[in-house]
Amino acid sequence: RKHFFPHRNEKFMTLVIGHKGAPTLAAENRVPSFARAREIGAQGVEFDVRRVGDGHLAVWHDPVLPDGRVLLDTSWPEIAGAVDDLGAVLDACVGFDLVNVEIKNWLYDADFDDSLGIADAVAAQVAGRPVAERSTYVVSCFHQPTVDRARKALDDAAPEAAVGWLLWNVDDPAETVALAVAGGYGALHPHHTAVTEGLVARAHDAGVAVNCWTCNDPDRIRRLAGVGIDGIITDEPALALEALERG
Repeated sequence: RKHFFPHRNEKFMTLVIGHKGAPTLAAENRVPSFARAREIGAQGVEFDVRRVGDGHLAVWHDPVLPDGRVLLDTSWPEIAGAVDDLGAVLDACVGFDLVNVEIKNWLYDADFDDSLGIADAVAAQVAGRPVAERSTYVVSCFHQPTVDRARKALDDAAPEAAVGWLLWNVDDPAETVALAVAGGYGALHPHHTAVTEGLVARAHDAGVAVNCWTCNDPDRIRRLAGVGIDGIITDEPALALEALERG
């Protein structure tokens, strides 16, 4: 598999990635939010995917809607309009340099899928997109077995797409990068406070990209770009672009 580095827009080393779109300007994880991120000039976006009870894939951060309905206890016709589905969001994200599809599947979530079938379902939707789009996708998750399942499913259906392993901390950069390489991960996605110059350098030497989440501080954004990070996920893409003198 070729090495994956998401800065396909060669004008910029570090991509500005809108967290759930442009959430301070439009409702997060909804199609208009991704449109606003594009208008601002973000090079990428990140969003969250969960299962609905009938197997549909909804773009939503929490297992529960604001009105208390549990996604896994509903069918798509019941909630269509309250949330967008994965297909509609992928349509809205065509043209970004990086589209980070985060699978929400954590052990302590009410909708945890121990079968890991959600990874197969996401991979199937990715595989249904044009080849040129697939190469911009990073399918990520905190739950490492789900990342592994996604990599296997994508290898079979859409090898152009990458997977990313989401992390809070990086206690041992060498071990973390080694695990990423062994798993065929294209990217590591640590919290921005866990990013060091050494981690980025070690990952890059191994052909692994590093995209961090979720940084909204201009000084920190500049420091992260300075150590060569590939992408910065931010709630404030306009602020990040200004910090990097792209506004």
